[in-house]
This record gives sequence, structure tokens and C-alpha cells, in this order.
Amino acid sequence: MADHIKIRPAAGNWTVRAGGAVLGESKGALELVEGEYPPVVYFPRSDIAMAFLESSDTTSFCPYKGTATYYSIIAKSGEIKDAVWSYEDPKESVAEIKDHLAFYTSKVAVEEV
Repeated sequence: MADHIKIRPAAGNWTVRAGGAVLGESKGALELVEGEYPPVVYFPRSDIAMAFLESSDTTSFCPYKGTATYYSIIAKSGEIKDAVWSYEDPKESVAEIKDHLAFYTSKVAVEEV
């Protein structure tokens, strides 16, 4: 793992909400800290209502984590574009985040409850 990336279990119970709906709750989330960036909570896919997510054509590349794919949230209030990302095939050094989803906190609420 890159020296500036730390992954650990996210203490407590975490929830993600968007468009008036709870998309998921998890006691098994991970917290990823990368350098000076704020921590990011990664939710196991099994804890997220995937029916609310629609795959996007958007991708991005991180030299430390690999290629990220994105999802939009389909809510009653409308689409929330590219609000979710995932590393489907992460680099070996961050393999723990495989099968996990992260959410832009500027677009949805991610909270410890």
C-alpha cells in the first residue's frame, strides 16, 4: 500500500441517504485516509440498495488505487449524477476496498449513527 494511504474498519454504524431515501447502513464499512484528504467511508456493496444505482460511463484513474467506475443515484427527486464510485479491480495494495462503494458527501449524506 502506498505509505500515504491507510485503510481501517470504520468504527460504529454508518448510513448513507440521498433524495429522501436510505440507500444503506453498515457496521462493516471501511475508512480510507489518503494523505491530507478527508477520510472516505467505503460501504460493502452488500449493505447498499443497489437498485437505486445506475452505472455511469464516467471513470477516473488514481495511480495508487487504480481505475474508478461511477454510479448515479436514481432518486424520486431525480438523478444524482456520478455520486458514487468504486474500484472494481483495485491495486493489490488497497485490495480491501474491492466490492465497496464510496459516496460524494457533497451530493449525499454519509453519517455515523
